[in-house]
Amino acid sequence: MFNGLGTTEMMLLGVIALLLFGSRLPEIARRFGATYRDLRGKVDEFQREFRDWDKEDTSTSSRPTSYLSPPEDEPKKSEPTTPKFVPPPEDDDD
Repeated sequence: MFNGLGTTEMMLLGVIALLLFGSRLPEIARRFGATYRDLRGKVDEFQREFRDWDKEDTSTSSRPTSYLSPPEDEPKKSEPTTPKFVPPPEDDDD
């Protein structure tokens, strides 16, 4: 998380945190830890459900099934679905 920070930078951040939060720092750290733990638990639960769903999906995809089969009365794609154009008759009024 803090890969780019050295010892001096970490100590400077600690001093700034002490100046800003003072005696409330332990309470804030506990709240931050509880929130982080809760968030981490939710992420782990989501990942577990996704893995279970993925396993279930791969186990059912091994057998061929067709979920969407076209109805028998529906026209095939090779048949035209619009009426054929017939030009109007020519008038010979000339």
